[in-house]
Amino acid sequence: MNIYWDSFKTFFKIGIFTLGGGYAMIPLIEEEVVNKKQWVSKDEMLDLIAIAQSCPGVFAINIATFIGYKLNKTRGAIATTIGTALPSFLIILLIAIFFHQFEDNKVVAAMFRGIRPAVVALIAVPTFNLAKRAQLNKWTLWIPIVSALAIWLLGVSPIWIIIIAGLGGYIYGRIAV
Repeated sequence: MNIYWDSFKTFFKIGIFTLGGGYAMIPLIEEEVVNKKQWVSKDEMLDLIAIAQSCPGVFAINIATFIGYKLNKTRGAIATTIGTALPSFLIILLIAIFFHQFEDNKVVAAMFRGIRPAVVALIAVPTFNLAKRAQLNKWTLWIPIVSALAIWLLGVSPIWIIIIAGLGGYIYGRIAV
């Protein structure tokens, strides 16, 4: 099968069935790209997630672009990026066109109240999986905890967390090696 069409379809499917943003996509991306298609390894996926999070822009688009580029350079990146973005674009377009017809509908409001807790779980599961694959231990577990608390309680910008973590990793790598 044509790799462009296959990668477009794969990421289009991921884009359609994901609620909750980029992090909620991680389990679907892993299932399709790591387990089924074997386009990237588990270790590569972990690195791609870190890179996609560190780059400006939408997480899901970043990771799709990186995977597409790995598959087939610029054309692969274009196929996966469009595949990821197109479902959201079409859904938002339809909602914008028809929103006034159901904005006060109690059934729709109830559905969204039910979806919210599920989205939290969709984000929590990849977080725990990432922690496990990042080989956190009793000596490194404090880093994500302190980072999350600094962002949540103190309002520290995630950009500073990324910069400090990157510098810390670089310094540690220079000292430990």
